[in-house]
Amino acid sequence: MSYFLGLIAFIMVGGTMGYIIIEGWGLIDALYMTIITISTVGFAEVHTLSEYGKLFTGFLIISSFGTFAYAITSLTRYLIGGEYKRYIKEYRVMKETRKMNNHVIICGFGRVGIQVAADLNDAGQEFIILEKDERVIDYWSTHDEYLFIKGDSTDDEVLERAGIQSARAVITCMPKDADNIYVVLASREKNANILIVSRASQNTSVSKLRMAGANNVIMPDSIGGSHMASLISNPDVMEFLDIIRAQGTLGANMDTVTYDQLPAELQGKTVGELQAHNVSGVTIIGFKESEGEYQINPPETTKVEPGSKLFVLGNEEQIKDFVKYFK
Repeated sequence: MSYFLGLIAFIMVGGTMGYIIIEGWGLIDALYMTIITISTVGFAEVHTLSEYGKLFTGFLIISSFGTFAYAITSLTRYLIGGEYKRYIKEYRVMKETRKMNNHVIICGFGRVGIQVAADLNDAGQEFIILEKDERVIDYWSTHDEYLFIKGDSTDDEVLERAGIQSARAVITCMPKDADNIYVVLASREKNANILIVSRASQNTSVSKLRMAGANNVIMPDSIGGSHMASLISNPDVMEFLDIIRAQGTLGANMDTVTYDQLPAELQGKTVGELQAHNVSGVTIIGFKESEGEYQINPPETTKVEPGSKLFVLGNEEQIKDFVKYFK
């Protein structure tokens, strides 16, 4: 589109300069003659043309007719066909991306990516999606809360456009393990502290993805199969765990609070002392030490030290009150 508009501008400038040089006309007359010539409207000449002027006019008509007609067609398709809406949406996405900080980048928008986006959206997380299939983007374009960047996630430039340097996490959900490995390598190179979660389709790719720099590697098929088997062997336990998982206004939920998020008067206290405060009614069910070790149902004597995290369980209202209290 911009190419043909630029070509028209070039022809108009060339035609105007030609009439000025050949016929000695002024700028306005030369420009007007060029416009009525390339648009073939059929108006009379501004002034009587010399023999060289007639030859130049014939050359200008032949060289510009096809280009002008195609440019008008492209402009009409751009306006009527809705392409301008896509341009405006892409501009809005890039504007929003430049303002993003500490966001999540989702690479690939297939079945796994769709679920990841839905859950992050429900959790109020800021994210952007990288997808190279234009049909997928067009289909999901009605979701105003979803921001898409059209492009291949394995392209370093696309990752940079998504703000990889300022992102908090990358979730790579592409079906090919080789593509996921490349995205993990590129993301780790561009942001050493970023959290990377990757999908794996083959068991042999798990170790490769971890070596490339992925913090967590998930095999959707394996997890789905294990979940279905557990629903047979331990149905009550699995149903209870499904309830704990975030489900909007239903069931219970879990959340985390770090040492730094605790009020100053609660920092350095024990789990028992924090439980005694009975903050919003939640229950402390887990503890992560500063060294990375986990404790399930930690003893009341466990001391909350810098770098540690608490895992709490409660219903929706309790979790909201809990987060509000600490954040």
